[in-house]
Amino acid sequence: MQYRTLGRTGIKVSPYALGTLMFATAIGNPDQDDSIRIIHKALDAGINFVDTSDAYGDSEEVVGKALKGRRDNVVLATKVSRPTGTDPNQQGASRRWIMQAVENSLRRLQTDHIDLYQIQRPDPDTDIEETLSALSDLIRAGKVRAIGSSTMPASDIVEAQWVAERRGLQRFHTEQPPYSILNRGIESEVLPTAQRFGMGTLVWAPLGQGMLTGRVRKGQRNDLRRASLFKHLTDERRLDVVEQLIPLADEAGMPLTHLAMAFAIAHPGVTSAIVGPRTETHLDDLLAGVDVTLSDEILDRIDEIVPPGTDVGPLDQAYVPPALQNSNLRRRHVGERGAA
Repeated sequence: MQYRTLGRTGIKVSPYALGTLMFATAIGNPDQDDSIRIIHKALDAGINFVDTSDAYGDSEEVVGKALKGRRDNVVLATKVSRPTGTDPNQQGASRRWIMQAVENSLRRLQTDHIDLYQIQRPDPDTDIEETLSALSDLIRAGKVRAIGSSTMPASDIVEAQWVAERRGLQRFHTEQPPYSILNRGIESEVLPTAQRFGMGTLVWAPLGQGMLTGRVRKGQRNDLRRASLFKHLTDERRLDVVEQLIPLADEAGMPLTHLAMAFAIAHPGVTSAIVGPRTETHLDDLLAGVDVTLSDEILDRIDEIVPPGTDVGPLDQAYVPPALQNSNLRRRHVGERGAA
């Protein structure tokens, strides 16, 4: 396993990070002992980067149990800001919630510090200075080693870096955006911006949330349970691309999963790609391709199928800025329509 430096933190991490959403008993693997075995297998294979979230049900608790006796050899990342209850203050990136949430995560993870603490989604209701101030205090208190953002637009990344410099606060050291052959939008601005500021990038959904496993095919009624939960699994545009990628992977002599993962970590701006296995079989398949590299010819062929910087349809769970969700933010109301 060839380790990489996480931005300018000096922390060395594996090119594959272990995502733990599927270890939550309510939505993933219902057997905690099985999940722990999968985590141990990943660590034994050389993966030293584990990513979880306080919004992943009991995932943090499962991770905490799995890391007993092995915590010092793991770069442990978790996240805050997604809702964890019905209380409107049990979400977001306010100082009030961050300070409470970090204690909850530390308790569930059974550790005294978090190596990378990330804001899981941008919080337009909270001033970024408020968020960075709270995170800076956690670093000074020794509870957090580095901080990061997730799904943050490039303009917000720049603002956060600028505020941190101006106010003498800790800056975001990492960004965690979605990235795969099917969703390359971050190549246009987010990745170049992160590189310019020396940020590490931990990408999620490198398999297109299941589309790039080859288990969902056009014209076939398979994996219907997942297809009913995720709209992107029935997107004809995405299915058409998958049908073009499968013969390309065959031509390259590798499974589609290996082609997809190798693509995700080939970009110089990507530090690690998150894998989210639910079973040992899934993990074995992904580990078998950890050393795969793609030739320029194969990468050029991928560029022909999905042009750089473009997304093939929307990705479920991706962040949508308020200006795109709320039409009132895009339209002048009667009485406000002056000359323009």
